[in-house]
Amino acid sequence: MKIGAKKTTGWKATISVAMSNYIEAGSIIAIATSLGFWQDEFGISNFAVGLLAALSANAFGAAIGAAIGGPLCDRYGRKAIYTYDLIVYMVGVLLAAFAMNFGMLMIAFVVTGIAVGAGVPASWTYIAEQAPSGARAKHVGTAQLAWSVGPLVGFALAAALAPLGLLGSRIIFLHLFVVAAVVWWIRQGLVESKIWKDEGRENVDAPQTSASGGEGLRGLFSKKVNITALLVLIGIYGFWNTVAGQAGIFMPRVYETAGLESEVQQNLLQVLVWGMTVLATYFVFMRLADHMSQRLLFALGAIPGIFAWGVLVLFTDGGMTTLLIFAICWGISSGVGAQAFYSLWASELFATPYRASAQGIMFFVVRTATGLLSYFFPTLLAATGLAWVGLILMICLTASLIVGVVWAPNTRGKELKDIEIERYGEPISPELTTTTPATRHDPVRHEPSPTVHVPASAGNTGGN
Repeated sequence: MKIGAKKTTGWKATISVAMSNYIEAGSIIAIATSLGFWQDEFGISNFAVGLLAALSANAFGAAIGAAIGGPLCDRYGRKAIYTYDLIVYMVGVLLAAFAMNFGMLMIAFVVTGIAVGAGVPASWTYIAEQAPSGARAKHVGTAQLAWSVGPLVGFALAAALAPLGLLGSRIIFLHLFVVAAVVWWIRQGLVESKIWKDEGRENVDAPQTSASGGEGLRGLFSKKVNITALLVLIGIYGFWNTVAGQAGIFMPRVYETAGLESEVQQNLLQVLVWGMTVLATYFVFMRLADHMSQRLLFALGAIPGIFAWGVLVLFTDGGMTTLLIFAICWGISSGVGAQAFYSLWASELFATPYRASAQGIMFFVVRTATGLLSYFFPTLLAATGLAWVGLILMICLTASLIVGVVWAPNTRGKELKDIEIERYGEPISPELTTTTPATRHDPVRHEPSPTVHVPASAGNTGGN
């Protein structure tokens, strides 16, 4: 009898797949809260700490995994990734839990990062493909919710286990091993994505037609509509993740630079950040993104993030009041902002044959950029202080806001197959070959906003 043979469908499937995000975020927080302990234990420098962060699930490790996992997901199926990625992940976190030297820890972080990178694009793709068109944001938001709960639990555990020092960090990695094992068991009952199966992709050796004939990355980069969408989404997510990536793994050091030296207080402040993220994701993004202007909601989510870092930069010596304002505003922004919309739009703006490949490429580019900054961030923070670093991060968040507001797509409530025809001007997937092609539109159709005027262009036919 097959392990987990009972079929996992509906919301149960969405939740089990969304746990990739819990595991990703949990890994990053486990690393963030343990770096100081590892540094003391192994006597490593700030540059070595930056290297660990850069090669982890927060950056290069995840980038490599996404570049591999995305194309494999399109070729062999979404379920195929879930059969193996968590096994690799469990090996990585187990190595971290029992790491005895710097080299062993480095291998653990790289292995964990690769597994995370392979799983996350597949999860966003699978959830979007299985979700009803009128509730796609709500289902995709479940992944964002899991991504928020991971740090909430991770920092809470770090605060509770702080008296144990490095042993407490090892326990946090072991908790991730247990969670991954349970999720892997549940996922064995997942059914394959219906859209992927309907397009004749289930048997990769069978003759195929159109773009699903194994084109993969070639098909992705052969169309201007894809390249434009890649650039827009990398702009939205890349600038934002440059900030979030550093905040996720180095925030305790930022708090220390701001004058908060207690590790327990730092971790509790992060519990507040992620608690607000959970609330904002559930009560705002998941409740509203399917029913109101997504451009407007994106802007309303991005602005508090810029304000949060502005407060931290301008009132560095403001004490706990400043830090509490930062935590609340940054938490709200993280729940409604760039990552939630990126995970939704990245699944909508690409045809099924290269949907996961596109996400893998974007994740690779974004996490590579995060890794480059991660390598230098601890030294940069120590050398220049919080004001200059904070100003750089504010500029990145502002750039993400501008790209998102100007190029927000008009996809809310539409079937994925209808978005595909509308964007490409002709059927890309075999299941759509009997459908009459639509008139060619702009690569990214703008969604009009009641508050932001964007000049109309060919193909801009109205908003959500």
